[in-house]
Amino acid sequence: MAAVDANGVRLDYESMGDPQAPAIVLVMGLGMQSIAWPDPFCEGLVREGFRVVRFDNRDSGLSSRMTGGGTANLMMALAAKWLRLPVPAPYSLDDMARDTVGLMDALGVARAHVVGASMGGMIAQLVAIHYPTRVASLTSIMSSTGNAALAKPTAAARKALLRPAPSPGDVDAVVEHLVSLFGVIGSPGFPADHAELRSRIERGVRRAYDPAGTLRQLLAIVAAPDRRPQLKRLTVPTLVIHGASDPLVPVDAGRETARSIPGARLMVIDGMGHDLPPALWPALVEAIAAHCRAAG
Repeated sequence: MAAVDANGVRLDYESMGDPQAPAIVLVMGLGMQSIAWPDPFCEGLVREGFRVVRFDNRDSGLSSRMTGGGTANLMMALAAKWLRLPVPAPYSLDDMARDTVGLMDALGVARAHVVGASMGGMIAQLVAIHYPTRVASLTSIMSSTGNAALAKPTAAARKALLRPAPSPGDVDAVVEHLVSLFGVIGSPGFPADHAELRSRIERGVRRAYDPAGTLRQLLAIVAAPDRRPQLKRLTVPTLVIHGASDPLVPVDAGRETARSIPGARLMVIDGMGHDLPPALWPALVEAIAAHCRAAG
């Protein structure tokens, strides 16, 4: 892994494949690190002829930590959102989109296929909205338009997401906490191998774990306005991928995302929840690579 300064923050990243090949920039979701894009998935895209760049968002992994936020701020933010009042947050999803483009600048990537999952899908949408000439294609996975009416998780998923995290110093407790979370929001049609899931999660926790940073990212999500008016003006070739069984961001949010972007293609996967299960990696690689090639 390496790091660059971009948009005033330090971003840890990894570049795979031929630096001269068309670039795919992968943007991960809430509280997740670059390595949450599975190695075999990234290697599959490289074999398809792409340069793959994955990175830690600000406040995750080995990238810069910000300040502010906290549980009390989150409760106030949720109340303000419900009352349709301005939501204070230490930074915005727009800032995170600028981070992404700043990373591209630092790596000399003039134009990229931008692929985002969950919160990363929101960021990827904003990159396409604000920097359309930098985006060869957009892929939005298990994400939404920012329309709060359709992005409502199930009660079980909301409870699992907002459950207080254990002390960062207790690695075993943190791992079990996250394994439990993915047990709730994961793909019912593609059950996880518990040992493999635990191993992947433990790798991430030992690399970096900061629940305060995740709260700040969540504040940025809550503070974000509805993107539908901006999405309707996009001309970027777009693929929307969503799980039919997603309990955190319901499939209707994915359908709305596809409806909101002119010419977008929707791919709904039966049995997929709010994760990237190993059984789907080959199909996801194939779909994304084909979309990127078609977009040129």
